[in-house]
Amino acid sequence: MLLSDYQWSGNPRGLHITNAFVFDQDVNHYARLRLGWLKLVCGGDEFLHLVAQLLPLNITPIVRMYLLNWGNRPLNGYFRQAYIDYAAAGVKWFEFYNEPNQGVEWHDGIEPDWRDSGQIQGLMDNWLNWAEFIIQLGGYPGFIPLAESDTPNLAAVRWMDAMLNDLANRHYERFLNVLRSGCYCATHPYILNHFYQERVGGGERSARPPSQVKASEGGWHFEYPYDPISQAHDPGRTVLGGTALTPYGDPVGLLAMGQLFNDRCRSIWGTRAIPVVGTEGGIWNLPAPDEEFQPDTRFPPVTNYSHGEGTVAMFDWIATDAPEWMFGVTLWKEDAYRERGQVTLSRLEQTQPVRKSVPAIPVMLDGSEAHAVGELLKGPGPIHGTADFHVVVLDAALGEAWFFDTAESYWQTFKPILTTSVAFFEWLPYETSLAVTFIVSAENQAQAETLMRQNYPNAYVESIVVFPDQTLEQIATIFAQRVATGRRFG
Repeated sequence: MLLSDYQWSGNPRGLHITNAFVFDQDVNHYARLRLGWLKLVCGGDEFLHLVAQLLPLNITPIVRMYLLNWGNRPLNGYFRQAYIDYAAAGVKWFEFYNEPNQGVEWHDGIEPDWRDSGQIQGLMDNWLNWAEFIIQLGGYPGFIPLAESDTPNLAAVRWMDAMLNDLANRHYERFLNVLRSGCYCATHPYILNHFYQERVGGGERSARPPSQVKASEGGWHFEYPYDPISQAHDPGRTVLGGTALTPYGDPVGLLAMGQLFNDRCRSIWGTRAIPVVGTEGGIWNLPAPDEEFQPDTRFPPVTNYSHGEGTVAMFDWIATDAPEWMFGVTLWKEDAYRERGQVTLSRLEQTQPVRKSVPAIPVMLDGSEAHAVGELLKGPGPIHGTADFHVVVLDAALGEAWFFDTAESYWQTFKPILTTSVAFFEWLPYETSLAVTFIVSAENQAQAETLMRQNYPNAYVESIVVFPDQTLEQIATIFAQRVATGRRFG
């Protein structure tokens, strides 16, 4: 299957309806907003008439059944028939479970925890049965969306890893068939204020104030946590975490969980690109006309005005700058936007959507099906809090004697493993984690870091660069400062 084979509007703009029990949708309203997606949460077949009106307008519906406190229970006959009816009406994109890392989604007061194998196995068994059923109907099953939590038992990154690892260990071939038969990943990217537009003449780390942003101008950043402001504040931060400030990952970005899903599926099942749709999310919260919100003080606050400009820019950025697998977001949610998001809705009405050109690339990498699970699950795995191994990789040209002349107190304090080769990394089991400090010449830094990103994406990597004009005393000062402040890493 090719990425371009998926049937959808090509328009990243989407909206989530109010709930499963509102029946007075105005299709003309959605057409005026120039939408490409509409997320329907259904109690049964009540939106079949709406689907028939949406498809001719090139608005792609996504259907999820409203399953109150469903936990990890299987699909029942009532909802099974509803899925059949919607597929017959022309719906392709479907969801089943919703945010299982939230207690409200479970029954009998169960506390969700990614470390509970019974919870994870029940979810994967029943989701996989449902996904194969949807594929038989000619539809696309959405992998389970998670709430963007970073708390220990609810952490979205840990839940994603737990679910995919369980599929790899117990249902490898079945999930592989689902991936290459029309699967997509549903995410819930509530991106807070993790976006900005560069200040004119100020550089990529300088953000415009809310009153000066313009959707029609360039310089927008929606790639958090990989954007320049985030990286300047916490170098090396990824969706997996990888820094002291992110022990349970950082999933609160437009692309974050979709990136994690694609990276994991690529390393385990050999995929190239699996579509991602944010089936809830957007710039959240929605400020009233006289309000602003700024949950992350590193980024500008969001006003009623900048929310409208930012939302239009977000959709355009998805079409032009996001990875090929990012297909759009359905804004949460219709009633909130009608109540206090009129500026944003007006901007959507006033501006033409930018269509996304999806390349005709295979969903699967060539020959990926031949890989064995054991080979694809090689370590090191994700860091949970503190890495199991800290390795100092010394540029071979410097020599071990040089290291102890300059950094003996550092070695005595932190006791890292010292080596001049990364060859043994490939033998680390997936259950262990790794942090690497390169001590490297400027000419070799890029090569060393690229090797780690490509082969060991879960590892935390930092570099201490040694320049030709530096003295031993200057290098020694770097290590001495780390010892004095108790910081293993810079």
